[in-house]
Amino acid sequence: MTSEQPKLARFYPVVPDAGWLERIVPLGVKLVQLRIKDASPAEVAAETKRALTICRENNCQLVLNDYWETALDTGTDYIHLGQDDLRTADLEAIKLAGIKLGVSTHDEAELGTALAAEPDYVALGPIYETKLKAMPWAPQGLEKIRKWRSKLGGLPLVAIGGLTPERAAGVFEAGADSLAVITDFFTAADPEARVEQWLRLSQAQ
Repeated sequence: MTSEQPKLARFYPVVPDAGWLERIVPLGVKLVQLRIKDASPAEVAAETKRALTICRENNCQLVLNDYWETALDTGTDYIHLGQDDLRTADLEAIKLAGIKLGVSTHDEAELGTALAAEPDYVALGPIYETKLKAMPWAPQGLEKIRKWRSKLGGLPLVAIGGLTPERAAGVFEAGADSLAVITDFFTAADPEARVEQWLRLSQAQ
């Protein structure tokens, strides 16, 4: 964890490939996560390099999910790890490379594990029920955000799961610094217009 905490963009979209970055990053997105599933190491590396090019052309920070070796090889801004990946990742190498670390949490034990890794942000979810995938955790709710906020001090807190523009103000007010969003804009009739709505909303908070 750095002595000066990085300031996270308030809107944090999560996308599965660089094609989505080409669509939304030029709209003004300043922080985006690339979450690649079921791809070969070569495909992950190629997608990450393509994503980095798009992000650097648009002054956007790139977060790579899970693939910490690729993050080291390509020099992404952040690596985001779940609890299982956190146990096996070379955290010292990540830190030495100057790559910032984000960690997923769902309960007190996971929060303790995350904080021991000295992350640059902690994510909490799912805040609300999410349709993206079956979750073993019940929705965390706004009270859990408030609890995490009190425990984290100045460490940035990312909320994720079931977030919509209508719910955003309450999540920010509860103490989240950044809202990670997937399904809401993915399933919109006009994803670009929805992203622009999120950007306007997050800038107003």
